[in-house]
Amino acid sequence: QVQLVESGGGLVQAGGSLRLSCAASGGIRSGNVMAWYRQAPGKQRESVATITSDGRTAYADSVKGRFTISRNNANNTMYLQMNSLKPEDTAVYYCYFIAPSFPKFETWGQGTQVTVSS
Repeated sequence: QVQLVESGGGLVQAGGSLRLSCAASGGIRSGNVMAWYRQAPGKQRESVATITSDGRTAYADSVKGRFTISRNNANNTMYLQMNSLKPEDTAVYYCYFIAPSFPKFETWGQGTQVTVSS
């Protein structure tokens, strides 16, 4: 089974940058999709950015032009480069993996806290 471990969260001032990493281990199958989600206190978990195994990406409108998702399939690691951070980006960021083809498998990382001070 695939396991995910996030790292790179922390405290940063508004306008600063952080880079999150998500290392995947286990039975990585081709055709998978990885993504970053975030959940702020009192709010629902929301999608931030998505990347397919062949590199296609999608972003939430709120982060377009500021965040960049990428992945290295050689070492099964996904990244989220976050620039021009805003206080409203403060949340727990979660890594997500899904292999949609049968048998479908999906899993979440444990989350990493990102706090942006004003």
